[in-house]
Amino acid sequence: MPDVNPAKLGGGLELPAFDVLPDRDMRAKRPPLLSFLLRWSTLRRGARVVSLLALDLGAIVLAIFTALCLKAVARDAWEPHVSWEQAKDYVPFAFLVASLLFARSGLYAERAQRPGLTRIVASLFQTTLVALIFAVVNGEEFSSYYIFYGTLFFAVAYVSTARYAYEQATGWMLRSAGYKRRAVLVGTGEQIEDVAHALLAAGGNAPVNVVGFVSLTPRPDNGLRSLGGLEDIGDIVEGHKVDEVIIADPAFPQQRALELVDTCHQRGVVVRIAPSTMEILIHRAEFVPGQSVPLFELKPPVFDGIDFAVKRSFDLAVASLLLALLSPLLALCAALVKFTSRGPVFYQSWRPGIGGAPFPCLKFRTMYADADRRQAELEEHNEASGALFKMRHDPRVTKVGRVLRRFSIDELPQLINVLRGDMSLVGPRPLPQRDFDRLEEWHKKRYLVLPGITGLWQVSGRSDLDFDDLVRLDFLYLERWSVFLDLSILMKTVPAVFTRRGAF
Repeated sequence: MPDVNPAKLGGGLELPAFDVLPDRDMRAKRPPLLSFLLRWSTLRRGARVVSLLALDLGAIVLAIFTALCLKAVARDAWEPHVSWEQAKDYVPFAFLVASLLFARSGLYAERAQRPGLTRIVASLFQTTLVALIFAVVNGEEFSSYYIFYGTLFFAVAYVSTARYAYEQATGWMLRSAGYKRRAVLVGTGEQIEDVAHALLAAGGNAPVNVVGFVSLTPRPDNGLRSLGGLEDIGDIVEGHKVDEVIIADPAFPQQRALELVDTCHQRGVVVRIAPSTMEILIHRAEFVPGQSVPLFELKPPVFDGIDFAVKRSFDLAVASLLLALLSPLLALCAALVKFTSRGPVFYQSWRPGIGGAPFPCLKFRTMYADADRRQAELEEHNEASGALFKMRHDPRVTKVGRVLRRFSIDELPQLINVLRGDMSLVGPRPLPQRDFDRLEEWHKKRYLVLPGITGLWQVSGRSDLDFDDLVRLDFLYLERWSVFLDLSILMKTVPAVFTRRGAF
């Protein structure tokens, strides 16, 4: 078997051949029916789909029943058995449409590929829309359309809660059983190290066990085990019982990639590709016609036109509702701040907003009046990385302020900033001027949009993450924004706050 010459990779020279492939496809089912049904992977796949279908059915039944009960209570005519009989009439059609849309959205896929709350909300909204259109077309008449939006509200709550519990329970079972997907990384030294670091960052909670790497270049020293050359990939995946091969190099030679995929698929091994920056950006590329060469323009990730109108309308509606609902809590916090330490109730932190223009970011005052003057003497005790300043035991914080900070209640006055148009409910967090002055140029892309009260920072580890990782989360949010993503982040913020992951 010839050795791979790194100097020839990616050029026009002939590449060495791979191992001779097995005589038959390793995925062939022999004997065809009984063996297939008895395979552990097939049984597990069937159990997953059936259990998720049952979970969704129960949640949808409960959602319709709850909506009908509340409607009956509002009319002082609540009879549970009547509501139940009505619910049984709606359930078959609703569940059929929901399950089909869930399947189309990949919500019954394997654990590693199953999407989360954003896709659940989108599929349930589509289900409601289909049911409404079907009812109107069939001449159904309603005194109000509460049954549709009421059921949608409860379905989102019940389905997402049930699936969250399912993910936690099955995840715990898999971790207890020591189950992890065995993976091999393929690429060049630097790219392998970056992808391996990302996969291993989750520690014991990572669903992937990287058994080693196969490098196209001279073997890098990255702490992982070198399993051999690319020409040995067939023997490697069989000998190490590999579940998936991850291509960790955006410049991986096309011909070799095709051979690699064919070799792995012949052995029933999944091939995945770690995306490059260009592959992420291409999702917002816009075709420019009239060019001699087909060109795609990469638009800046800003919210304009209909996107801005939708996001702004969402912000105004939700912020107004939250201010009304939380007004007793806000009044209590204001009184506690006022009567436990000297100084104003609100602290106006002037921070750069969209385009770097400063605005007064409102917070309940959580520090003593001389906090800003003492900033310089505490710099050497900073516990955060990059531009951020964080201290777990900051002596400037009052007793009441410590409680407000622990549960992020001090941020609630920023709902007023949302109504003013200074901020959005969800977006990159605004940094103090001190932190902004320490940003690198590539960090400042996050200031192309309105800053937010919460964001992916708050639901993805908060202060425990490295600063560069936090900025990358902002970029990911800008690329993938939707109203459903905003709603998903808002719903995930509440448990993130109460579990206080990394908050100080």
